[in-house]
Amino acid sequence: MFRHDTVLLEETVDGLNIRPDGIYVDATLGGGGHSAYILEQLTTGHLYAFDQDSWAIQNAQERFEGIDTLTLIHSNFEHLKEELSSRGITGVDGILYDLGVSSPQLDMTERGFSHSKEARLDMRMDQSQSLDAHEIVNTYTYEQLVGIFFRYGEEKFSKKIAREIERVRREKPIETTTELTEIIKSQIPHKFRRTGGHPAKRVFQALRIAVNDELGVFERSLEQAIDLLNRKGRVSVITFHSLEDRICKQMFVEYESGPELPRNMPIIPEAYEPILKRVNKKPIVADDAAIEGNPRARSAKLRIAEKQK
Repeated sequence: MFRHDTVLLEETVDGLNIRPDGIYVDATLGGGGHSAYILEQLTTGHLYAFDQDSWAIQNAQERFEGIDTLTLIHSNFEHLKEELSSRGITGVDGILYDLGVSSPQLDMTERGFSHSKEARLDMRMDQSQSLDAHEIVNTYTYEQLVGIFFRYGEEKFSKKIAREIERVRREKPIETTTELTEIIKSQIPHKFRRTGGHPAKRVFQALRIAVNDELGVFERSLEQAIDLLNRKGRVSVITFHSLEDRICKQMFVEYESGPELPRNMPIIPEAYEPILKRVNKKPIVADDAAIEGNPRARSAKLRIAEKQK
């Protein structure tokens, strides 16, 4: 069963100002928590829910069977415009993203996301794609590995870890999550293992981002989402690490700022008016009770913006 505790459920969906007759998109269906809450509020409106994970789609088909205000789309949210356009949709009233990995994906040992459970190195969200963590760990150059670990994991011992991976794989391929975890732990001094969570979590995060091109896909999709929004339509984004949050914040600020105005202009022409307005300047975070019930909510940050024209 696909059991997943949805993070910031009310804050994310209520922030979209749902209209019963509106058109909405859940770009990250996952366990279907946000979708279910949106569907409760629709009458003649419609929800389009995306997920590249066939298991999530299959579970949603069972959970939402018979609901005709929902269309499930088995695709990466990078193809937002293309998929919606093929269904005759060119404008929407709200879009949400929950960029966390679903609990069931983390909990399914064979998906290889967890550093604490033995599995083949995989980490693919879309299991039909060819690139996986095994290929990156065993074939990428030292420089490529250092770049991934440092850029996507902000791992200060990236060079030592990459060098040790090179040494080990000369003897035999690195096959499993636990093999990689032991290599990482061996290169991080004891005193640095006491803080910041499990010593392997930053490299595992970096590999997951690289395997799935998570940051590039998110940036390209958010551009499409802003373009798709109708006037007064809203976009809600939940991020789980600083790299995602930085992209979201910078794009919202960029679209809120608009082009630079000529000096002494008495009236702002429409072309210079900003495209977005941030609903919340500072990110919304989970409260203590929510974190106690779901520790993964601790790092969640929610940003919401509204289309102005």
